[in-house]
Amino acid sequence: MYKFLILLILICVGGTVIAFAQSDSSKVPTKEEVSDLKGALDGMNETLSAISSTVDALKKIKISGYIQSQYQIADSAGISSFAGGDFPKNVASRFQVRRGRFKINYDNDLSQYVLEVDVTQNGVAIKDAYMWVKEPWLKTFALTTGAFYRPFGFEVLHSHSVIESPEFARSIQTLFPGERDLGAQLEIAPETGPLSNFNLKAGVFNGVLVNANENDRNKDFIGRLGVSLPFEEQNVSIDVGISTYLGKVTNNSKYVYGIDESSAIKQYRVDSTATNVNGRYGRTYYGADLQLYADVLPIGGSSLRGECIFGQQPGTTTSNSFYNVGSTVTPLYVRNFIGWYAMYIQNLGLKNQFVVKYDVLDPNTDVDASNIGASGSNLTTGDIKYSTLGLGWIYHWDSNIKFTAYYDIVTNEKVNPVATGALAPFIDDIKDNVFTLRMQYKF
Repeated sequence: MYKFLILLILICVGGTVIAFAQSDSSKVPTKEEVSDLKGALDGMNETLSAISSTVDALKKIKISGYIQSQYQIADSAGISSFAGGDFPKNVASRFQVRRGRFKINYDNDLSQYVLEVDVTQNGVAIKDAYMWVKEPWLKTFALTTGAFYRPFGFEVLHSHSVIESPEFARSIQTLFPGERDLGAQLEIAPETGPLSNFNLKAGVFNGVLVNANENDRNKDFIGRLGVSLPFEEQNVSIDVGISTYLGKVTNNSKYVYGIDESSAIKQYRVDSTATNVNGRYGRTYYGADLQLYADVLPIGGSSLRGECIFGQQPGTTTSNSFYNVGSTVTPLYVRNFIGWYAMYIQNLGLKNQFVVKYDVLDPNTDVDASNIGASGSNLTTGDIKYSTLGLGWIYHWDSNIKFTAYYDIVTNEKVNPVATGALAPFIDDIKDNVFTLRMQYKF
């Protein structure tokens, strides 16, 4: 549109000059007429320069977004679920706007401004709000500040619009709720040379939930070192990464629970020393991820991905998710955990994809199923291990629209048969499978 406007102005200017020249070929232009014409041309040049500057600025603005609308059916009403959130009481099926993202990116080559919001039936929330700048000499080092993805593993660093499963693995959702945090990050990514296949992202973050304000005196370190190994002759590419999360949380109570290894019955032992109040306890993750891409089958490309994370996670009595300091006094439970997933994607032609994903989260590796609910044990639902098998089919209608049909088969470990209370339902497998039918529009 802007190029057309400039062309139109040039045509008008040219027409004016021609008309002036042809208005009276026998008449010699006066100095005043020549001066007027020169002034008009200078004015046009200034206008064209201003328009060109505006066009150049507008070309740097990139607007994108996507909407995910879905229908879900659960095995039973009111279940807890990682397939888009818990189902409310008496609800076994639902329509959702799972995500409605709108993103503005001002790309000035060596710097960027990014703002992204999420609009759903639950309201409006800020997802990304950050600045990125790269040094102009080596073009190797970049700084990011604001609210953005935590630099850990594979899934955390990728948009929900491109990951083939409707949701991230249970371990990712548990350990990195919201995927983002507030902080500053240094990235080292050489464009040329022997280290051009390597990428390092490392930063310091608040260590809070979903872009929340800082709430204690701790800062968390998060980093990932990755390497890409292309094998072009074999049509194969391998990406590998190792990550770490070194953080601390502040306990707002005097109660700290940990597994008593010396006890005949696995159970929590409480430390209620008064000095535990405002004590700092480690949130420590170590992770490795691998992605293999191959285009060797005649039916289409294939991808195999895997990620494993283990470490120590402070949580609450029934949850091993992010422990966040609040106004309510909450006893701290310290658990050793491991979580992993493996995912296979097979392209079938240009429009179809078949997806298989298996993920496991064991929130407490110091106990097993027979310990949970056993007589004399004080283990809770927060110690139960889960595995999820996901089967999906993706159909790309065109470059903007894709449809996904996906079935999550969720299995919890079966606790001790003598379990009572909140643990009693977990003597058998909970009926909490979920089928998702989703339509996504992305631009």
